[in-house]
Amino acid sequence: INVRRSCFFPRKTGINDITLRGFEICHGAGPFTPPTADQPGMVGAHWSLGWIIENNDIHDAKCSGISLGKEYSTGHNLRTLYLRKAGYNYQTEAVFLALKNGWCRERIGSHIVRNNEIHDCGQNGIVGHMGCAFSRIENNHIYNINKKQEFYGHEVGGIKFHAAIDVVIEGNHFHHCSLGTWLDWQAQGARVTKNVYHHNDRDIFIEVTHGPLTVDNNIFLSEYMLDDAAQGVAYVHNILGGYVKHYPVLARSTPYHFPHSTEIKGTTNVLGGDDRVKNNIILGSADLPSNLLGYLGSLMDKYTTEDEYYTKIRSYEMDNDLDRFINTPQSVWFESNAYSGIPKPYREEKNPIIADGLEVSIEKEGERWVLTVNAPESLISAKAEPITSRGLGMPRISEAPFDNPDGTEIDFTLDIMGARRSGKTIPGPFADLKAGINKIVIW
Repeated sequence: INVRRSCFFPRKTGINDITLRGFEICHGAGPFTPPTADQPGMVGAHWSLGWIIENNDIHDAKCSGISLGKEYSTGHNLRTLYLRKAGYNYQTEAVFLALKNGWCRERIGSHIVRNNEIHDCGQNGIVGHMGCAFSRIENNHIYNINKKQEFYGHEVGGIKFHAAIDVVIEGNHFHHCSLGTWLDWQAQGARVTKNVYHHNDRDIFIEVTHGPLTVDNNIFLSEYMLDDAAQGVAYVHNILGGYVKHYPVLARSTPYHFPHSTEIKGTTNVLGGDDRVKNNIILGSADLPSNLLGYLGSLMDKYTTEDEYYTKIRSYEMDNDLDRFINTPQSVWFESNAYSGIPKPYREEKNPIIADGLEVSIEKEGERWVLTVNAPESLISAKAEPITSRGLGMPRISEAPFDNPDGTEIDFTLDIMGARRSGKTIPGPFADLKAGINKIVIW
């Protein structure tokens, strides 16, 4: 019977530089952890700096396994208590209250969560609002999260972060979760890289963020791959193996920041587009259950090229300045993606690759997860241009580059296994494949 709210969680905030290593921690009974409330986990840093949580077995939390989240003083369930305004308004206020109370890189966040088994939690494996900023989440095995469906809500998943500024999610394995990773509000400067997702109800959800956000060298193999309610995202060298739900968010104006900072530059809504989709493998064979769904590629045909965008913008009269930006679809950049199955290229894609017969699957063999890639010659002979941070430009709203948290350029030449790409390359997360069957131990 789960009774104790938390197992390792300081009563006070600001307890910095704790290392928690080598424990089995289980059977916590903490409360639901929305971004508008105190966010206690079975384990958690409680609005502190510089924790290391590593090499633990964290399981069977009634709600949240690990919390890197906000605390009580910036708002606690006020919408439920008073019904004066929407939770969206209280969440916005929480961000400004946190800034007033000293939320910055020097005081909050910068945690490392690595090499843990995180499983069988009711709401999420790792949760955080603002307190997760500048953190690294790496080499964790995250599975069986929210699979009992004890909770419905907008805060479930293997990882659920709000304000994941400069967070790096690298080398993790997500499977059998209701949702693998959910990056919501202000995921500016975040990077999702070298992760494996499969057998999830959905793999990843990116919501009301304006970029830059980099998703590179990952494997996404669930049938329902992505909820895309964002803009300014770069998808580079991934396997994108499922369908997508894509939509703008016009009713919520959400913050964006100066680069690598919690300081707010402005707020605006999400129009959709402004994405870079380059050197990916894009697959899909599922019959789509709704006309709101599709596959990356032709799903984005309504968005403009860069030339089309500026031609339309300049055609407006000056007294329609705001309307011109609201009513003109933003640009997208598609280049050298390899398509197989139902997905089709973006209408103005540069160098699309039709790789009929390309198939990817993953199965457990003993204690190992093995990826099988059946690669046609059309993929092996493809010549995609190398990707650089500088070549990705910068999102229209934030005007911040796609780079590492320390401001250096991202090295896209390293593949998911650590092998080096050189010169022109093949699409997808692997630097090299052979024609025919490739079997790769991925975890």
